[in-house]
Amino acid sequence: MPNIKAAIKWQRQTERRTLRNLDLKTRLKTLFKKAKATPEQASSVEAQFDKAARKGIIHPNKAARKKARLARAIRTAAAAAAAAPAATVTATKKRGTKKK
Repeated sequence: MPNIKAAIKWQRQTERRTLRNLDLKTRLKTLFKKAKATPEQASSVEAQFDKAARKGIIHPNKAARKKARLARAIRTAAAAAAAAPAATVTATKKRGTKKK
């Protein structure tokens, strides 16, 4: 426990900032996962990452990395969706003899 009154206030401020930053980081993770599922939200999620980097919540390189990974995930999901109707192969269950 600090002895100086100003240090006590700094401690309170740090706790508040830590909680706020943690909340924002958690929200960014959730937005990232939702944007991977629904690509229409990608631009707003990218803006949120930029805003967090601008405010110092996350490192700017981390924001850039997350945006790049999101773009790649959306691109691969779109490519998989385009290829899915072309390849309509049904899997058959392998039937073999049971070991006793």
